[in-house]
Amino acid sequence: MPRYFIEVAYLGTNYSGFQIQDNANSIQAEVEKALHIYYREKFILTGSSRTDAGVHALSNYFHFDSPYPIALKSVYNINALLPNDIVVQRIFAVHNDAHCRFDATFREYKYYISRYKNPFLINTAWHYPYNLNIEILNQTAATIKEHNNFESFSKKNTQVNNFFCRIDVSKWYYDEQTKCLVYHVIGNRFLRGMVKGLVSTMILVSRNKITLKQFEEILQSKDSSKANFSAPSKGLFLCSVGIDS
Repeated sequence: MPRYFIEVAYLGTNYSGFQIQDNANSIQAEVEKALHIYYREKFILTGSSRTDAGVHALSNYFHFDSPYPIALKSVYNINALLPNDIVVQRIFAVHNDAHCRFDATFREYKYYISRYKNPFLINTAWHYPYNLNIEILNQTAATIKEHNNFESFSKKNTQVNNFFCRIDVSKWYYDEQTKCLVYHVIGNRFLRGMVKGLVSTMILVSRNKITLKQFEEILQSKDSSKANFSAPSKGLFLCSVGIDS
């Protein structure tokens, strides 16, 4: 049966997350509903990266199988059926055993922090009005690449087989366009709550609440109760997923 990938972008503010859930609206539920209305066929979507409630995406993927060819030009019609905060960017055919989750080679995230109150960033950045030392943040971020077990930065009750992740990029920078401090991280996979946990705990180092040595001890402890997960979802963006197309 022919298989297709759907690339989507969304503002996650009004959704319980990417994956379909009982008694809560999700990105998957809205896309499945739009496909059902347009094609009069029920499609079950498989997601690539499961963003949490309130997290945004510039690029994320679903795949689905169809008993008949899907017209790629139908993107316009499907978007007309979706809420304004979700957009299908493209639909494209792939080989029948392609899997948007297992075939993805990397995930790229950015987390935005604004020191100053800005009404245009109210849903897309963490307003954090305290001085942060970017040099200390980058020293801390660099140590993350030296580790591969991130159990300490995974929310409890996460259904995964292991906590191993390979982190290729981990750095902070100041973005002139948004006037935000940004944490940029790329890895082969991420655990539930992992990026927000890393951001929150690195901020503690920057503000001298804990030392860099203590941060590394948290990493090595494999105990999520020692990490901080206070960073709100609204500052987090899934920027890209390594999908061949």
